[in-house]
Amino acid sequence: MKINKKHALIRFIVAGLLLASTTYADDAAQAFKWPKGQKAAVSLAYDDALNSQLDHAIPALNKFGLRGTFYLQLFNPVVDQRLAEWRAAAKKGHELGNHTLFHQCSKSKPGRDWVGVHRDLDKMSVEQMKDQVIMANTMLYSIDGKRDRTFTAPCLDKEAGGKNYIDAVKSEFVAIKLESGNVVPDMNKLDPYAVPVAFPADATGQQLIDIVKEAAAKGTMANFTFHGVGGDHLSVTVEAHEELLKYLAANKNIYWVDTFVNQMKYVKANQKK
Repeated sequence: MKINKKHALIRFIVAGLLLASTTYADDAAQAFKWPKGQKAAVSLAYDDALNSQLDHAIPALNKFGLRGTFYLQLFNPVVDQRLAEWRAAAKKGHELGNHTLFHQCSKSKPGRDWVGVHRDLDKMSVEQMKDQVIMANTMLYSIDGKRDRTFTAPCLDKEAGGKNYIDAVKSEFVAIKLESGNVVPDMNKLDPYAVPVAFPADATGQQLIDIVKEAAAKGTMANFTFHGVGGDHLSVTVEAHEELLKYLAANKNIYWVDTFVNQMKYVKANQKK
């Protein structure tokens, strides 16, 4: 059958539109749906149970109506000395997460001179770490009365005595921050027990905001774990931290900011396998 150029062009355009429509539908089917139509989730977490977190981070979060997650290294004297304040933070809706009893890390890795011999993860067994991590959950329960918990492995180290200890403890947790990275590439492919996290030290407010904007563009998740805020170690300034919080509070229609445990319960329930 003879087809003139005009008819051929029309068929080409229609075929292209159908292909584009199918591709768009496939992409839409794969897109992760956040609560209330938001474009991304942002986890604001804080490691090690530091004074500056109680002095600066929690008041700032409360000021902007945001909830954070605080990973307590339970042997830190700040837990004992300011226990009532940690308990009050939990009652305000902030999450208390597990960061082990003693913050053991592998001493054999580069730049680990600060790791004490008695806290060398290379000298620990999987069984010892499992016992301590479970005990840390019990201690956290005595503070906030909660059972659902998340975990950040100190130094993001996975092995005790050369063997993987994360596999031995992950059944105790909703999710685990375990890899280095600013933004989750794909929510449907995310392993809840190997979530990437950024540790922003000396970052400006704009640099932090740029990371959450990247998450919104991808429709995924930005995970921050701060240490010091206006003091202590690996610190960001109070101003940079507050600039990020102010931006997030002003754009709640775009960013879902909540405790990591709440976010990961939602992610696990809504992932398309």
